[in-house]
Amino acid sequence: MGHQRRSRIMTQTAPIAPPARIVVFGATGTTGKEVLKQGVARGYEMVGVDLGGDDALPEGAVQVDANVLEDDLTRVMYGASAVISCLGVGNAIATLIDPPPLYSTGTERIVQAMQGAGVSRIVVISATFVAANDRGPLLFRLGTAPALHNVLEQMEEMERMLAASPLDWTAVRPGWLMAGEKTGGLVVQEGEIAEGLIRTRHADLAGFMLDCVEQGIWSRAYPAPARKEDEEAESNAEVLKAMMA
Repeated sequence: MGHQRRSRIMTQTAPIAPPARIVVFGATGTTGKEVLKQGVARGYEMVGVDLGGDDALPEGAVQVDANVLEDDLTRVMYGASAVISCLGVGNAIATLIDPPPLYSTGTERIVQAMQGAGVSRIVVISATFVAANDRGPLLFRLGTAPALHNVLEQMEEMERMLAASPLDWTAVRPGWLMAGEKTGGLVVQEGEIAEGLIRTRHADLAGFMLDCVEQGIWSRAYPAPARKEDEEAESNAEVLKAMMA
């Protein structure tokens, strides 16, 4: 709740309510953990799927170890009301140049598993930069956005695949992601983030993805959420810090 929308809410679908089961891929990433934490707080049965290891999931979430590119994913889907994919790649230059096919092959395998288990609702993370490359400070437009070229190509492939599928999908296109507490103050419009905005908090993104599932909104659409942040968070200096991290 509390999201400002500058575009009509697109096709609606069946909402869900606690204690429904939601399966989350990319569960140990920043957004994935936020989805799990907020979903548990709302009363859902949250199942987090990731490679495993020492990175613990938020309290109350059920952990399933699986490689989205190799393992049988159908077993995780049974009993689920919806899937939220927070799959993503790291920021290392080598990874950005040759990213693993998480958005393309990974999402394709998730879709196949959903169909095998009779699950139809999925919300995924894409990016506003699939549609717009003129947002943000100069250094971001000249440096970071071009570095994401191969990742964005995968995201485009993911979106095409979802659009061609019979699933009830939502491809969320946030801006440049950042840390911070959940605000509920997002501006959401169809296709690309609003002019003058660039940042999207992981926590706000997680809450919005849960809202899409819970309220049955933005079905077969590309909502783009972002919000105005302070000057420093949107600056060239912040781009440099991110590039050097």
